[in-house]
Amino acid sequence: MMSWNDSYKLAWTDFKDQPDKNAHAVAITASGITFGYTLKQADKQVISFTTSVVAHFYPEKSWRKTEADAHVLEHEQLHFDITELYARKFRQRISKLKLSNTIGEQLKKIHNTINKELAVFQDVYDTETDFSRNPEHQARWKAEIANQLAALSKYKLVD
Repeated sequence: MMSWNDSYKLAWTDFKDQPDKNAHAVAITASGITFGYTLKQADKQVISFTTSVVAHFYPEKSWRKTEADAHVLEHEQLHFDITELYARKFRQRISKLKLSNTIGEQLKKIHNTINKELAVFQDVYDTETDFSRNPEHQARWKAEIANQLAALSKYKLVD
């Protein structure tokens, strides 16, 4: 498992799983958001909480076929970047929460919502870029994701 880092770009050597020979795709990026939280209580009242939200790439579940080229790798990198974008959106939503005894339920609800939004967004990305086969749309998406990541740079994990 690898954490997202803006100074590291995926390489084909990071894709460790065997390709699915029956799949139409030439590469698959397995990525997701890991989330955890702790609550501190006193007199049955939540007095503080901490969270951990990290975008991860899973090498052992990611694969490529031999025909996958540098253009496809760039497409796969953007899937991972989108995961980071939604990790930042998650952190942003957490930052707006007010401390209460229902904070745990609120955090779980945001986690579920973010994961659903992320899945939809990944599907829209694949559809609009035709799984990387539309270079014009691929370039537009690359620029848009870079802009959105920059806009949410306040919510980037500090190395």
